[in-house]
Amino acid sequence: MPTISKNNKLATLINVFTVEPGNQQKVVDMLVETTEKAMKHIPGFVSASIHKSLDGVRVVNYAQWRSKEDWEAMMDSPEAQKHMKPFFEIAKVDFHLYEVADAIEAIAA
Repeated sequence: MPTISKNNKLATLINVFTVEPGNQQKVVDMLVETTEKAMKHIPGFVSASIHKSLDGVRVVNYAQWRSKEDWEAMMDSPEAQKHMKPFFEIAKVDFHLYEVADAIEAIAA
């Protein structure tokens, strides 16, 4: 389960896929399959949370990696590239690495 905290010092990948509404669920299914079959077995992978927009045109992958270097090694991996290529064929992909600046919770009632 992902933990969002400025103290965990993980590298956070936020990947936004813009799709035709008819492809939204397909991209979700592809992300789940790719994460289960490949990404979670790559050294440095911590978690992935996959979200779909209510308007049907975006899918967001919020993934945590142990470090920027682990993420870069994954990006250089031919095996990972093989799994990522199909996404570029059906979606506009916009991904960036982030660090958590802060995480704020509601006050318990």
